[in-house]
Amino acid sequence: MTNHPGPLTDTVLDRVACASLVDAMGRVHEHRAHLLSLVSPAPRRLFGPVATIAYLPYRDDMPHAEFGDLYSQAMVGRRAGTVLVLSSGGYPDVSHGGGTKLSHLEHSGAAGVLADGRLRDFDQLADYGFATWCRGEATLAGGETAMPFAANVAVEVGGVSVFPGDYLYADASGAVVIPAGSLERVIDEALKVEAEDAGFAQEIAAQERAAR
Repeated sequence: MTNHPGPLTDTVLDRVACASLVDAMGRVHEHRAHLLSLVSPAPRRLFGPVATIAYLPYRDDMPHAEFGDLYSQAMVGRRAGTVLVLSSGGYPDVSHGGGTKLSHLEHSGAAGVLADGRLRDFDQLADYGFATWCRGEATLAGGETAMPFAANVAVEVGGVSVFPGDYLYADASGAVVIPAGSLERVIDEALKVEAEDAGFAQEIAAQERAAR
């Protein structure tokens, strides 16, 4: 195994790109793990273990769960640095929350949120200390279209299965979901990918110089 100071350190994360992690996942697993690029009110890297809230299409005959209650359930036993993942409930183009609801993350030390839907209040979200990635900004509340329904269940985001306890990495280029049991191996492979790419770049540069 590659000698590195541990999978969760910023030092290691600074040495790998999202694309390298995606390539590494392809070496370790056969399932889809990558998400295409999302939007952020203040783009910054997001990484950490996952907690989930599942959304469903709105039903007026069902009890409505409060986002704050589900957030509390999702965060039970979770440490600071958790990534909250919100599924779309089939409506990625409607709002799944905003600055007020997501202020829960600011007070719990969460690393950030990745929403498979839109979010409101980008200016407010940009001022928070956590990272935010979503499908875009919304102005209209979406509570009558998609409703939060369950915490810490498996969800689907962008064609990728996401389970509580997985690790998620996201930046401006996209995102990747890594099973917790494979985290060390995937990061080791990503470091190898980075080294291989650097070697290929040097070979190309040498060939170009020789051809002059």
